[in-house]
Amino acid sequence: MIKKLFYGVIVLICMTISAQDTIMPLWPNGKIPNRIKSDEKETHREEGILIISKVQDPTIEVYLPSERNATGEAMLIFPGGGYGVLAYDWEGTDIAKFLNGKGIAGIVVKYRLPSEVSQVDKHNVPLIDAQRAIRLVRSMTDGWNIKSDKIGIIGFSAGGHLASTLGTHYNEKVYEPLDTVDKLSARPDFMALGYPVITFGGKTHGGSKKNLIGENPSEVMIEHFSNEKQVSADTPPTFLMHATDDGAVPVENSLLFFQALKDNGVSATMHIYPKGGHGFSLAKKDNHLRGWTERLFEWIESLR
Repeated sequence: MIKKLFYGVIVLICMTISAQDTIMPLWPNGKIPNRIKSDEKETHREEGILIISKVQDPTIEVYLPSERNATGEAMLIFPGGGYGVLAYDWEGTDIAKFLNGKGIAGIVVKYRLPSEVSQVDKHNVPLIDAQRAIRLVRSMTDGWNIKSDKIGIIGFSAGGHLASTLGTHYNEKVYEPLDTVDKLSARPDFMALGYPVITFGGKTHGGSKKNLIGENPSEVMIEHFSNEKQVSADTPPTFLMHATDDGAVPVENSLLFFQALKDNGVSATMHIYPKGGHGFSLAKKDNHLRGWTERLFEWIESLR
């Protein structure tokens, strides 16, 4: 009887482990680039959504669809929060679970936020983590039923700025390679941007700009992170969605990026909604606005 009970517990534990989603560190232990030893600690708080700040140990949280439903596609997800916090479930894990319903692997990136206390060259740190995240996913494709040429990204608000930075600066060397993972490409195969911060010019979101590049950045730095100015013919195909009445991140951010994509011959789709404000995530309570998710899936299907 005891023996049967023991094996029953083992089976239950194994079932629980297999049902859990994987959380993986981005970096080998003790080798996080640009990190300064400090007393800064990661914080979590609930405000109707999970807010994470002062990230010290960046991770990816992996949500995989069932093998039978898997399309082979994956999307890395960059939550927003003005480069000051991460709206981790609202624009992260909730999105991952929704993608799973369409057979797409959803991988939430808990990236480091710029900090004068715990980092050097803080302006490069989010991109460092983003490059590593997509390389790490590429290294895991066989075990996760993902095709190495079907790995996209999606970012919201400041997470949209980080996603568009990865999409336009994927070849920029911002850290020294550590292992075989860093030999892989950091170029996304496709990119989706939700109410994204794009420019650090006149139509920017002031908080995101200040948190990433400081209060008095040089013109060189402003241009470098104004991603509408960094688009090339090799920028990935892009899906954009935004609300006209966005009072935090002006809709011109998406318009500027769309025009730059068009000028460079990059395939682009854009959906502009008359109402919705900022930070609407899946917009589950708005019958019109929530349609952006179906438009996204239709667009992904068109790339197959």
